[in-house]
Amino acid sequence: MTEQGKLQKRSVPETLRHVWQNYNFILVFLVILLVFLYVNGSATTWTSITNIFLHSAILGTIALGMSLIVLTGDIDLSVGSSFVFVGGLAILVFNATDSILLMGISAVVLGGACGLANGLLVGKLHMPPFIVTLASMLILRSVSQYMMNEMGETRYSVDATLSSYPALFDLGNGSVLTISNLAWIFWLIAALLVYVTTSTKFGKRLYALGSNEKAAGFAGINVELTRVLVFVLCGLLVGVAAFLKIAKDTSFDPATSGRNFELYAIAAVVIGGISMSGGRGKIAGVVFGTMSFTLIDKIITAMGMNALLNDSVKGLILLVAVGLQMFKKRSK
Repeated sequence: MTEQGKLQKRSVPETLRHVWQNYNFILVFLVILLVFLYVNGSATTWTSITNIFLHSAILGTIALGMSLIVLTGDIDLSVGSSFVFVGGLAILVFNATDSILLMGISAVVLGGACGLANGLLVGKLHMPPFIVTLASMLILRSVSQYMMNEMGETRYSVDATLSSYPALFDLGNGSVLTISNLAWIFWLIAALLVYVTTSTKFGKRLYALGSNEKAAGFAGINVELTRVLVFVLCGLLVGVAAFLKIAKDTSFDPATSGRNFELYAIAAVVIGGISMSGGRGKIAGVVFGTMSFTLIDKIITAMGMNALLNDSVKGLILLVAVGLQMFKKRSK
């Protein structure tokens, strides 16, 4: 029986429960959006809405990579440090070669290399992902700051202005149909991952691994290789995000850029409905989770709250999101 046929046979309460259990990330986003519209009042315009899409794109790209890892039941705490490390080296490549193409390739390749290093330690050597990626987080951030200090600079910056490179400027600051190019790229990547996780054998392996690792191994899934590939994919997406950041802002500050991105990415994944225990959730939810997280920032700003309380509010909302996941699991 098709999903539509099943829905037709359900009673109204059952249908509502089905929608809540499978698409609650949309409802959460709509509630937060309504709060934003209420708080922002007459200042709300189409431009302010499209800014939500823009400001979600870079973190959202990283969150998509994180979601693949979380689906397998693992975690990556190094994405923020990897983001600034990869971005800084990509800028150095650009300044040395004057090539946008080489900069983009170097960002993606370096991101993939960072993911591969984590993946081999976790997948092949069976080291705990929390410890491995925590170590990577400390190492990459430290190395980035050390390199910058040795160069006698305060940040990694593109030598020329973006106006000298219209292709790069248009990518990072242009728009199509009034929506930022970065948002379109984010949505395109999300659509591709939705297809991969729902319609390919690899996607089914991710859910199987996250649901029950031993059963996945007995079913013939190469658990070690799958783990390595997931970390590599996450690293590649971190590289893409770093390139988008360069196209938008032209610089990276090793002390502040990407700071807490690992936590924000995890929060976006959780708000998007993906279970931290692995094996459950939808990639599409990460898009809504990231935009919800971006809206929370804007609500705090619009309310004039002390910026020092920003993360405390986000932490409370994250606890609520986890609580909703537990409630959803019990209701099933």
